[in-house]
Amino acid sequence: MCRNIRPLNNFEPPATPDEVTAAALQFVRKVSGTTKPSQANQAAFDAAVAEIAHTTQHLLASLVTTAPPKDREVEAAKARARSAARFA
Repeated sequence: MCRNIRPLNNFEPPATPDEVTAAALQFVRKVSGTTKPSQANQAAFDAAVAEIAHTTQHLLASLVTTAPPKDREVEAAKARARSAARFA
C-alpha cells in the first residue's frame, strides 16, 4: 500500500471529505503509475478519483467497531516518534 494513504476509520473527529479525496487521489496515482495524467487521460483520472472517494465515504459510514475512537493528534505524535526513532 502507498505510504501516503493513512487509515481513515475510527477517528474522532471523523475523516473529512478532503481527507477521503486525498486518499483516493493517492490510490489512483499509485495504480495508474503517474502523478499527473496526460490531457487525454485527465477525465478518466478525475472520474476514478471521484468514484473511489465516493465509495470510500460509503465504506467509512458503514463500518462498525467496538474500539474507542482514536485521537488524530495522539496518533500523529506516535508516528513522529516512530519516524524519529527510525531515522535518528
